[in-house]
Amino acid sequence: MSLTKRCLAEFIGTLWLVLGGCGSAVLAAAYTADAAKISENTSFPLGIGLVGVSLAFGLTVLTGAYAFGHISGGHFNPAVSFGLWAGKRFPGSDLLPYIVSQVIGAVVGAGIIYLIASGKTGFALTGSNPLATNGYGTHSPGAYTLFACFISEVVMTFMFLLIILGVTDSRAPKGFAPLAIGFGLTLIHLISIPVTNTSVNPARSTGVALFAGVELFSQVWLFWIAPILGAILAGWLYIAVFSESTVDERQNVKELV
Repeated sequence: MSLTKRCLAEFIGTLWLVLGGCGSAVLAAAYTADAAKISENTSFPLGIGLVGVSLAFGLTVLTGAYAFGHISGGHFNPAVSFGLWAGKRFPGSDLLPYIVSQVIGAVVGAGIIYLIASGKTGFALTGSNPLATNGYGTHSPGAYTLFACFISEVVMTFMFLLIILGVTDSRAPKGFAPLAIGFGLTLIHLISIPVTNTSVNPARSTGVALFAGVELFSQVWLFWIAPILGAILAGWLYIAVFSESTVDERQNVKELV
């Protein structure tokens, strides 16, 4: 498959991840309706909440991997690309085109969310995490420190890449990788949404932050450094400890699924 087609698949897949994951958080997480009132002053929340948003992120990766994995490998995340490169599953020459495609896809996905959300009367970019942005300190949903958020993002991305490298290993059962990866990302969100609003994906963080203002965008650096660091550490560990041999076994990116 040509690099152009693979990059287009990464663009669409990352757009879908941001639209589905961040879109669910912005549009549906806390949705309520007048018809759901159970008393004069009490409404029953119909929103999907933290669990629903976590599942939405997992479903975007699951469906995207099945749809585009055989074309581009289904990375949809610069940290994943770096982790697969470190694990000798992805050529370094393709890193930049993939990352550019992923970031552009994330920006377009975030723009679609903004266009939809701003169509509601009273919409405003308020709160600590407008447009489902990621952050630390005052922009951490649970007011976690920079250090705590850094550790969370490194460890969660490290585990995410170990899952990806493991289930796409040539020795693993075939055809089930997207399920494990999707459920893995769901679990990661269930753990860390209160800490950083969960990134583990530099493109996802960048896309929504561009529309949320300078203050939120100024924190995006953390969500590049920490996920990429965690991903590279996982790639190095897997190739050093769990690989069948120590020789370079660089595989076609299609083998991700």
